[in-house]
Amino acid sequence: MDEQMKILCVDDEKNVLKAIERLFLDSDYEILTAESGEEGLETLTNNETIQLVVSDYRMPRMNGVDFLREVYKKWPDTIRIVLSGYADTASIVEAINDGHIYKFIPKPWNDDELKFTIAKALDHYNVQQKNIQLTKELEAKNIELKEINNNLEMLVQERTSDLILKNRILTASQNILDALPLAVMGIEPEGVIVQCNKKGLEYFSIEQGNVLGLHRSDALPDDINSFIDEVIETGEHAADLGKNGTGMHAKGIYMNHTTGQEGAILVFDKGEDK
Repeated sequence: MDEQMKILCVDDEKNVLKAIERLFLDSDYEILTAESGEEGLETLTNNETIQLVVSDYRMPRMNGVDFLREVYKKWPDTIRIVLSGYADTASIVEAINDGHIYKFIPKPWNDDELKFTIAKALDHYNVQQKNIQLTKELEAKNIELKEINNNLEMLVQERTSDLILKNRILTASQNILDALPLAVMGIEPEGVIVQCNKKGLEYFSIEQGNVLGLHRSDALPDDINSFIDEVIETGEHAADLGKNGTGMHAKGIYMNHTTGQEGAILVFDKGEDK
């Protein structure tokens, strides 16, 4: 981490605080001191981030257990180390359990061991903060992924609804075309028959069956193909067709829609008088 590490040392003996300050005089750490638990809490309150607290165990008014317990409640990420010149095992266990102590160091300490312990504690703090950061990033990614999934589900539902509606429209359109007493046929520019309603299928039945998908020159009589040529050439045409025994009135228009849809639309009426 780029920020300077701050270490708060709390002890009611000034000579202990000065000894720790001297020990870390050439380090990159910023050493803060307090002579009581109350002063230590005030120092923590007035500083944005203090990564590590080293506290004496035996102090008047607020002892090390009470102090470190408060530190844990208000600044749980701060690493806590306790110093003690007493070999009271029960009290030390209480301090470790209640104050969530990272390490216990007896007085008098070994300078090298104290330096090593503090360096390891700060490494632990950095790893802990990195894990917290990664957890937050993971949670944010999970939230983002959940939102994406929700949006995808909504999009799928919208598109499914749209497809269902379009299918209903197409079905209704085809039913309407099939209900007409006139033959309706649609032909692509290449000449392939792409639409033919029920009446049209009755008028232009061939040996192979359905004319849909066939080229008009293969599926329709010559007089109708000639009529279609006129529709394509003039854009709109009407005629009575009697050649080849068709006997029907035909109307046609050539569609060139702005959406790119193009082709001939034909309507045939084989009246009773034909």
